[in-house]
Amino acid sequence: MILDRNKDIGEFIPAPDDDMIVCRCEEITKGEIRKAVHDGMFTLTEIRRYLRTGMGLCQGQTCTKLVKSIVARELGCRPNELGGATGRAPMRPIEMKVMAKDKEE
Repeated sequence: MILDRNKDIGEFIPAPDDDMIVCRCEEITKGEIRKAVHDGMFTLTEIRRYLRTGMGLCQGQTCTKLVKSIVARELGCRPNELGGATGRAPMRPIEMKVMAKDKEE
């Protein structure tokens, strides 16, 4: 995992393919991921929390490898040096009255 936040990765320079959609579920582009890295987000968990990559319907099944390779390329490291993103089960808000009904039965 990259822990050196002082590493100079250079300034963000837009690329011709920055409008390519990488995460189809959340409609996140390659440029948005590259920009996030240059804004200081060096881990997949930070990228996921900031941009919501891998948090859509597919839960990262289609985009995780692409996101990892884009981040690694921007940081100048190998993808296996990054580690994985913290996974969590999808959650939805639930009203307390629903929980109370379970107690009554």
